Amino acid sequence: MGGFSGEKKISRMSGREVVKALRSKGYRAIPIEVRKNLSQLLRRHKIEVVFNALHGKIGEDGCVQGLLEVMGIPYTGSGLAASALSMDKILAKELFVKNRVPTPAYQVVRRGQSPNEIRLAPPLVVKPRAEGSTLGVSIVRRRREIPAALARAFKFDSTCLAEKYIPGKEIAVAVLDGKALGAIEIRPLTGFYDFKTKYTAGMARHLYPAPLKRGAYRRTLRAAEMASAALECEGAPRVDLRVTPEGRVYVLEVNALPGLTPFSLLPEIARAEGISFPDLVEKILNGAKLRVHVAR
Repeated sequence: MGGFSGEKKISRMSGREVVKALRSKGYRAIPIEVRKNLSQLLRRHKIEVVFNALHGKIGEDGCVQGLLEVMGIPYTGSGLAASALSMDKILAKELFVKNRVPTPAYQVVRRGQSPNEIRLAPPLVVKPRAEGSTLGVSIVRRRREIPAALARAFKFDSTCLAEKYIPGKEIAVAVLDGKALGAIEIRPLTGFYDFKTKYTAGMARHLYPAPLKRGAYRRTLRAAEMASAALECEGAPRVDLRVTPEGRVYVLEVNALPGLTPFSLLPEIARAEGISFPDLVEKILNGAKLRVHVAR
């Protein structure tokens, strides 16, 4: 838990909750704060299995997954490739399109490009290529706002994504072992589900199950499963979507290692489906494995 990304504080919150849950189930769970000597720490504590509660770069994008594969330590969540693809919003988009996963129109923008080169008309969402928790994300309603939005995104990455804004309901779907558990609607009080809103009590209403018509609800669950499968995610990813007033479903992105904090959506959905937090954590732990078979 912890790490080096802008989400390290949230990761620590997730890690603490996971440690408590595992210990309540009788496991010898050791919290390890990620440092540059991570491999030494894992050896020193004789770690047999890693429960990955990292978020953001290094921990969620395939880096730690690659280290664990080399060390031969099974770990939870998606493998190296799926983790990297989920974190890379541009490559994920390309796979969504290839696999016919409904997703908003988008355009790739690189540092140094003129804002005038953005062909999509506002409203738009501008986001860094590889960040989570809405870090560096802006909603652009007028073309004159594009330069400031790009500047904000480029603080986090040299490439960003300009995506058509989809009006409608903000929906998240929890997927466990390839099967959608359920869909929840998020109604932020500020109108934008940003970092502060996500992790401050009382700043967003959560409606479960999401108040959608039956057909739209089924399409939402199916789109989430398709998106997770397109990236070959494992464990318990969360899929973020928008559903229009007409019931059209659009996948925004897949979070391969969603939060496991008291404010997080994955455990809230699981709890509503009769899965306690300790049971959810144990189910995720039971999926821990290695993906690369190396002769040792």
